[in-house]
Amino acid sequence: MKIALFQTKLAWENPEINRTFIEEYFLNEDESFDLFVLPEMFTSGFTMNPSAVAETMDGETMTWLKDLAKKKTCAITGSLVIKENDNFYNRMVFVFPSGEVQFYNKRHLFTLAGEEKVYTKGTEKVIVNYNNWNICLQICYDLRFPVFARNTENYDLLLYVANWPKPRINAWDALLKARAIENMCYTIGVNRIGEDANKLEYPGHSQAFDYLGNQMVDCDDELGVFIFDLDKSTQNEARTKFNFLNDKDDFEIR
Repeated sequence: MKIALFQTKLAWENPEINRTFIEEYFLNEDESFDLFVLPEMFTSGFTMNPSAVAETMDGETMTWLKDLAKKKTCAITGSLVIKENDNFYNRMVFVFPSGEVQFYNKRHLFTLAGEEKVYTKGTEKVIVNYNNWNICLQICYDLRFPVFARNTENYDLLLYVANWPKPRINAWDALLKARAIENMCYTIGVNRIGEDANKLEYPGHSQAFDYLGNQMVDCDDELGVFIFDLDKSTQNEARTKFNFLNDKDDFEIR
C-alpha cells in the first residue's frame, strides 16, 4: 500500500483556509497513492473552542473529503471537530474512495489542555479494513497509552494523527518507535508544523516505522507531502519468524 502523509501548518480555527491549502497540495501531487493522511484537527488546529469550528458528518468538510477521495481514487484520513447529539468530538474520519466513511472518536482526551471539559471521549477501539489492510486509528494523546493500542486484533497498520508540541517531541519520537516494536506492525505518526494561537510551536517529526522499529520515513520539520510504500508480506514473514505476538497477554479494556 502506498501512503502519502501531509505534514502541514494549520490556520487557527479557519476551516476554509485549511481546506484550500490542503487541496492545493493534494491535487498537485502527480504520484498516485492509496491513502492520504492529515494531522489531528486539520481544519482548525488543536482548539478548545469547538463551537467555533464544529461541523456535522454531513457538513462542508466531509463533503469536500468525499469529493477529493473520489477524484484521486484514494482514501483520506485525519481528525476534525464534529458535533453530534449536542456533544463535541475530536473525531478521526476515514473516507473511502467510494464515499463510505468510518470514524474513531478520541478516547484519551488531553487533560493538560482541558480537552475533557469540552469534548466527549470515545469508547471504542476502531480498526478499518481498506485494500485488505487492517488499520488501527488513534489520535495524539492516545500514543501514551499502550494498552489501548495493543495489537490483540492482528491489525497491519497503527496510525496516529497529532498536534504534538515541541516541548514534548522526544516522547513522540520514542513512543512511536515503541508502539511499532511491541505491536510488530507498521506505525505511522503524522504531526503538524507551525505555531498556533496559543503560541505553541509544533516541530513536525512525522515519521513511519516498520514492524521491527526501523525508521522508514522522517519528515523532520519540512512542509510537504511524503509518499512511501508498505509491504504487508514482509511484515507477515517477520511475524511468522519471530512469533512475538503469539506470546502476548490476554486482557480486556473497560
